Amino acid sequence: MSGYSPNNLRTRMTSKSDVSISLPVHVQDTKAYSRISNEQYTSKPVSASLDNRQSLEQFTMLVYVMVGLSGFCILLGLLSMGFRAGYMILVLLICIGSFFLILYLAQWIIAHPDNDPQMRKISDYIREGAQGFLTVQYNTILWMAGAVAVVIFGIYLFRASTTKEVSKTTLAILTSLSFGLGCFCSALAGYIGVWSSVRVNIRVAMAAGKRDYINCFLLCFRGGALSACLSASMCILGICMLYLLVHIIFVDFSGMPVHEVPVLLAGYGFGASFVALFMQLGGGIYTKAADVGADMCGKIDQNLPEDDPRNPAVIADLVGDNVGDCAGSMADVFESIAAEIIGTMILGASLGHEAKVENLEAFIFFPLIIHAFDLVVSGVGIMAVQSRGRSEPPLTTMLRGYTVAMVLAIIGFVATTRWMLYTEVAPNAWWHFSGCGICGIVTSYLLVLITKYYTDYENSPVIGIARASKSGHGTNIIAGVAVGMESTGLPIAVISVALMISYTLGKTSGLPGNAAGVFGTAVATMGMLCTAVFVLSMNNFGPIADNGGGIVEMSGQGEEIREITDMLDAVGNVTKAASKGYAVGGSALACFVLFQAFLDEISILINKPFQNIDIANVEVVIGGMLGVMTIFLFTGWSMAAVGSTAEKVVQEVRRQFQAMPGIMATPQTQQPDYTTCVAIVTKGALGAMVKPALLALAMPVVVGFSFRAIGSYTNQPLLGLEVVAGFMMFGSITGLMMAIFLDNSGGAWDNAKKLVEKSGQKGSEQHKAAVTGDTVGDPFKDTSGPSLHVIITTMSTTILVLGPLFASY
Repeated sequence: MSGYSPNNLRTRMTSKSDVSISLPVHVQDTKAYSRISNEQYTSKPVSASLDNRQSLEQFTMLVYVMVGLSGFCILLGLLSMGFRAGYMILVLLICIGSFFLILYLAQWIIAHPDNDPQMRKISDYIREGAQGFLTVQYNTILWMAGAVAVVIFGIYLFRASTTKEVSKTTLAILTSLSFGLGCFCSALAGYIGVWSSVRVNIRVAMAAGKRDYINCFLLCFRGGALSACLSASMCILGICMLYLLVHIIFVDFSGMPVHEVPVLLAGYGFGASFVALFMQLGGGIYTKAADVGADMCGKIDQNLPEDDPRNPAVIADLVGDNVGDCAGSMADVFESIAAEIIGTMILGASLGHEAKVENLEAFIFFPLIIHAFDLVVSGVGIMAVQSRGRSEPPLTTMLRGYTVAMVLAIIGFVATTRWMLYTEVAPNAWWHFSGCGICGIVTSYLLVLITKYYTDYENSPVIGIARASKSGHGTNIIAGVAVGMESTGLPIAVISVALMISYTLGKTSGLPGNAAGVFGTAVATMGMLCTAVFVLSMNNFGPIADNGGGIVEMSGQGEEIREITDMLDAVGNVTKAASKGYAVGGSALACFVLFQAFLDEISILINKPFQNIDIANVEVVIGGMLGVMTIFLFTGWSMAAVGSTAEKVVQEVRRQFQAMPGIMATPQTQQPDYTTCVAIVTKGALGAMVKPALLALAMPVVVGFSFRAIGSYTNQPLLGLEVVAGFMMFGSITGLMMAIFLDNSGGAWDNAKKLVEKSGQKGSEQHKAAVTGDTVGDPFKDTSGPSLHVIITTMSTTILVLGPLFASY
C-alpha cells in the first residue's frame, strides 16, 4: 500500500462541496446509457451534521407517516368490522411499536460520527452511485409496472370472477390497484435497504478506525436490522390496508362472504414479486459484473489488494454491495412474506369455511398475527445481540440473539395457535398446528446450520476447495461444483421431512382431511419465516461490513484496522450464505402453499373440487418440462448478463491502466476514472435484466393460453389449468434445487479464497486459482441464485393471479 496515499485521491475527490459523479457520454460503452448519461448526481454543499439532521428528519417523517396509516387503519377496522377487527388492531399496534423501534435504531446509527474527510468523500461516491442506479432502475420498473397494470386490467375484464358479488370491471380495478400497491411497497423496501446501508458504512469504517470493535459490529448488525424491520412492517401494513379496503367495499356494501376476501389480495403479492424480480436481478447483475471486473483486473492482472483505490472499478463494486445485496434482499424477503401471508390466508379461509368453524376470522388472520409476532421476537433478539469484544466470534454473538428469537418464537407460536386455532369442531387441532409451526422453526434452523457447514471456511468442504486451489484453477472449479452439488442433498431431505410431518399433523387434526393437511404445510412455512426479520438482519450485516472495509482500504488506514472489517466481512459471507439457505427453504414451502392456493381458487371458480393433477397426462408432462426449461434458461441468461457486462468493465479498467500508467506508478501520479465504470455497469445491468425477467413473467402466460387453446379444440376445458399446475410444481422444484446449488457453491468459493488469504498466500498461484473460483462463484451466489428465490414465487403468483383465464369453459 506504499504506492498510493489517500491524498492522491483529492484530484477526483475534492472537498465535500465539490463531490459529484458525472456519468460520461464520451465512452463508447455508455453512449446509449438512458437519460442518466447527461445528468450529474452532486452532493449538496452542506456539513456532515446538517446532512445527518436532514436525513434523520426525512426518515422520521416516513416513520410517522407509517404510524399515521396504521392508526387510520385501526379506526377504519373498528368502523367496518367492530369487535371482529380485534386481530387486525393487534397486528397494527405491533406494527406501530416496530416503527418506533426502527426510529430508535435510526437515531442510534446517526448519532455515531461520520465526519472523517477522506472517508466521507468515498462514502459520498458510493451513496451517489447507488442513488443514481436506483433512480434509473425505478424509472424502468415504473414504466414496466404501469404497462403490466394496464394489461392486468384488460385481462380481468375477460376472466371469470371468483365471486358473484364482484363485477369484472370492479375486479379488474381492484387487482390493478393491489398490484400497484404491492409494487410500491416492495420498491420502498428496497430503497430503505440502500438508504440505511449507505449511511451506516462510513460509521462502520470510523468505528474500525478508532479500533472500537463493539460499535463496529453493532453498526453492521443494527444497520441491517433497521431495513429488515421496516420491510416486514410495511409488508404487513400493506396487506392490512388492502384487506380493509376489500372488506369495506365488498363485504360491508356488497354482501360478499368473508372467506372469499383473501383471494382478492393476490394482486398485492404479484406486485411485490414483480418489483423484487427486477431489483434482485438488476442489482445482482450490477454487483457481480463490477465485482468480477474489479477482481480480474485488480487481483489477477495487477496483484492489487481488495478495494484498492487504484482499481478503477472499486467504486462500482462498492455501489453494487448496496444495490444488489441490500436493495435486492429487502425486496426479495418482502415478496416472500407477502406471498406466504396471502397464500395462507386463502387456505385458512377455505379450511375454516369448509369446516364451519365458529371463528372464521381467526383462521384468516392467523398468518398476519404470526408475522406481527415475528416483529416482536426478532426485535427482542436484535436488542439481545451485544458483543463481548473481539475475543468472541461475531457469528457466536449473532447466533445468541437468534437463539433468543427462536425460543420466543416457539413459545409465541404455541400460544397463538391455542388462542386462534382452537375450535369446538376439532378440539385437538390447535396442538397439531403448533407442531407444524415448531417443525418449520426447526427446519429453518437446520437449513441455516447446513448452509453454514458447506460455506464456512472452518469446515471441510471449503477447506477442500482451498486445498484443490494448490494444483490449479481447474481443480478449484471442479471442487467448488462438487461441493455445490453435494450441498443440495441435506436441505432437500430436511424440507421433504418437514413437508411430510406438517402435512400429516394437519391431516390428522380433526378438520377436513386434504385441506387441513395443506394448511398444516402453510403453518410450517409460517414457522420457518417467523424469525425472518432477524435472519434478514444477519443477511444485511455482510454488505455493510464489506462497504465499511472498502472505505477503510480506500482511505489508506492501517492493516490492523482493516483486520477488524475483514473479520466482519468474512462472517458476513457466512451469514449471507446461511440467509440464502433460509430464504430458499422458505420460498420452496411458500410455493407449495401458493400451489394449493391456486387449486383452491380454481375450485371456487368452477364450483367443484380441483385437487388432483394427473402427471401421467402427456400435456402435464410437457408443462412440467417447460417449467424446468424456464429455470435453466433463466439461469443461463442471467449469468450471461453478468459475463457480458463484466467484459466491458474489464476492457475499460485495462484501458485505463494502459492509457494512464501513472495510476500504478510509485508515487502515484494519475487517478483512475471511477465514474466510467459506474456508468458502464449501470447501463449493462439495466439493459441485461429485461430479457431473463420477461422470460419468467411470460412463460406461465404463454403456456397457459397455449394449452387453453388446445383444450378448447379437444374439448378439455380444464387442460390449460392442469398444464400450468404442472409447470408451477416442476419449475418450483427445479428452481429450489438450482438455487441451493448456486448459493452454496458460490459461497464456498468465496470463503475458500478468504481462507487462502488468511493463511498468508496472497499473490501466490494458489491465491490466483482461488480468485478464479470466487469470480466464477460471484454470479452463482449473488445473481442467479438469489434471483431464483424470486422467480419460483413470481411464477406462482403470476399463475395465481391469471389462473382463471386458462380455463376454456
